Amino acid sequence: MITAETIEKIKETARIEEVVGDFVHLKKRGSSLIGNCPFHGEKTPSFHVSVSKGIYKCFGCGVAGDSVRFVMDHEKYSYPEALKFLANKYNIEVEETVESKENIELNSARESLYIVSQFAANFFEDQLWNSDDGKAIGLSYFKERGFREDIIKKFNLGYSPDVWDALTQEALKNQHTEEYLEKTGLSIRNEKGKLYDRFRGRVMFPIHNFTGRVIGFGGRTLKTDKNVPKYVNSPESDIYHKSNVLYGLFQAKKAIRDNDNCYLVEGYADVLAVQQAYIENVVASSGTSLTIEQIRLIARFTQNVTILYDGDAAGIKASLRGLDMILEEGLNVKVVSFPNGDDPDSYMHKVGAGAFKTYIEEQRQDFILYKANILLAEAGKDPIKKAGIIRDIVESIAKIPDNIKASVFIKECSHLLEIEERVLLIELNAIKVAKHKKTSTAKLVSQASMDMPPDDLFADDEPIREIPIAEEDREQELEVLRVLITYGNELVYWEGIENMYVGTFIIQNLADVVFKNGLFDRVVKLYWNSIEKGYLPTANSFFHNDDKEIADLAISLSSSQYELSPNWEKKHGIYVKQEAQHLKKTVLDSIFHLKRKKINRMKKEVQEQLKTEKDESNLEILLNQFSLMKRVEMTISSHFGIVINE
Repeated sequence: MITAETIEKIKETARIEEVVGDFVHLKKRGSSLIGNCPFHGEKTPSFHVSVSKGIYKCFGCGVAGDSVRFVMDHEKYSYPEALKFLANKYNIEVEETVESKENIELNSARESLYIVSQFAANFFEDQLWNSDDGKAIGLSYFKERGFREDIIKKFNLGYSPDVWDALTQEALKNQHTEEYLEKTGLSIRNEKGKLYDRFRGRVMFPIHNFTGRVIGFGGRTLKTDKNVPKYVNSPESDIYHKSNVLYGLFQAKKAIRDNDNCYLVEGYADVLAVQQAYIENVVASSGTSLTIEQIRLIARFTQNVTILYDGDAAGIKASLRGLDMILEEGLNVKVVSFPNGDDPDSYMHKVGAGAFKTYIEEQRQDFILYKANILLAEAGKDPIKKAGIIRDIVESIAKIPDNIKASVFIKECSHLLEIEERVLLIELNAIKVAKHKKTSTAKLVSQASMDMPPDDLFADDEPIREIPIAEEDREQELEVLRVLITYGNELVYWEGIENMYVGTFIIQNLADVVFKNGLFDRVVKLYWNSIEKGYLPTANSFFHNDDKEIADLAISLSSSQYELSPNWEKKHGIYVKQEAQHLKKTVLDSIFHLKRKKINRMKKEVQEQLKTEKDESNLEILLNQFSLMKRVEMTISSHFGIVINE
């Protein structure tokens, strides 16, 4: 167990903007930072980070938390794993009351997969640099391909000996279990039950996740036998899902953010070659078709993608078909193609780093225009083919969510395709309308299949559905809690009230109030208990509370996606008073609104009882209660300036 002192030090040191910034491209907006939420797909940023409060909140999907919670949710770590991740990031020594069993894999199963993967990466790298076969075969191969030693070391490249079970035996010797060797795919069990190495006699490319942990491998054979697959990759596992991974992203993410552009290539060697040209913002889809998850990974750091295509015409055409989804995600796409027969790797080594860099800067084109040129050249003068190409290009433009950007491409394609802009716009609108109808119908069918019988799908009248009734006092209770958490530690000097904290004042005035919502009631009781122990809880203590429901509620109440523009005062001369400047009114309003709501409901309940009560003693009690409620109501109403007519 990690000591309380270490946990406190980690939480105090970890800066929310740095932790989240490792995973999300954040931009300044007012006093907050915003970006696209990493927990759900979105094109318009709704993910807010408050540096001053040390919290994040997504106004799209509702996720919220602090630095530790972010790492837990994003990396699927346990609480101790997230703390250790942050401790490692900030070079904090982790003190534990019980010695860690991590090195002998008695932690979580997931952690064990990471540990054995890292062991394998170290083994392969050591073999490359220190074994006779590694140096003679593996290292020689990389150097013959023209890769510098600094690039080989940067990507932790390695060599797997051409031996039946070299890695397997070494791992077992070091207390790694057969179970995790199999689960990571590093070892395979044959029909006789014997384990052997998956990657024998191959140069090795470790695949890192976002945070730099090894999650899988790609292995390239050095044999010329056509029956031996050129590349072998790790199978899917609990830590490796190839559709969610971009090779080189760990090494490239800072450069992508700094340059506001990501170069996308196909294979491992392409990444190494582009990096060797001193272009660090490059990643690869590792030979798989580009996925939505991979595109969204890039979108966390930049909205600009430059695709470096192989010079092969058939390959270019095949790739074009899969790139429309990049446009659908709202990214700006440019394309560079290399002379026929070359890929980024071969071309860089052919012309050198300087010429390569110049070439990609001068040759990149917007994807839509590039696609138009490629397809037009293929169609030649065939009018039927040309008509089909025009529709194909307009369909790509229709996928661009930004209408202004789409209209610019329509104008440029009008000149290129030698067709009136009006005709292209008509076609664009027709495609969008058809798409909208298809989407709407799909939603309707989906909703019908879940919520109503098929016969009612096209009924004349929509079925009337019962809407759940919200808790009666929810909004008023929430407002009291918001003020309590936000201003509880403010010391006030109001008339008749001196040297009292807002939190104490509110809690004292809630003594006669029962909160209907169980979660809200827990917050109030937590505050009560803290006061009884002699201290006031801070907003931060709520944000970092061990009870996730309380932490989420506190963050939601303290977060807003809107800010008052400074232009109101600076530019327009309109001064808007903030609630903190009228704290007494803010506090009393919140308390009285809640009490007024509860008193009104209690009055109605008593009135109903008076109608049916026959016992004189009970009637007297009810009348006294009603009279008391009326007096309280008069006091509250006078605060709001409300006149009650008897």
